[in-house]
Amino acid sequence: MHDSLQKAKIVRGVYGNIDGSEIRKLYPIELTFIIDGLTVYMTHIGGYPGKYAKGIKAKLSLIQPDLFICGHSHICKVMKDKDLNLIHFNPGAIGLHGFHKKRTMMKFAIDNGKLIDINIIEYDRN
Repeated sequence: MHDSLQKAKIVRGVYGNIDGSEIRKLYPIELTFIIDGLTVYMTHIGGYPGKYAKGIKAKLSLIQPDLFICGHSHICKVMKDKDLNLIHFNPGAIGLHGFHKKRTMMKFAIDNGKLIDINIIEYDRN
């Protein structure tokens, strides 16, 4: 999967807890960037609104992203955090390893700082 992603024009990502040294050399543990007026913060283990991982709520308060993307649970979710005024994405898991029954990923567009066309894409495990 990584090779096909590399063919894209721009790839932004973070490594996860089961990624090996090759992926860890290519991607950071966390990433913040602005694209088309939208501030994005990404990390692997982040939790979700109301149940953030240790230190994440403070980091989100400091960065004030419009979009927070994290994973780890393998459970695909889109949630609004009204307290921090952000959208939370967990794309689920596209890989073959883990307990998830379906492989999921998310596709979306950004238009003038707004998230549009949010789609969850689902694949069978086989």
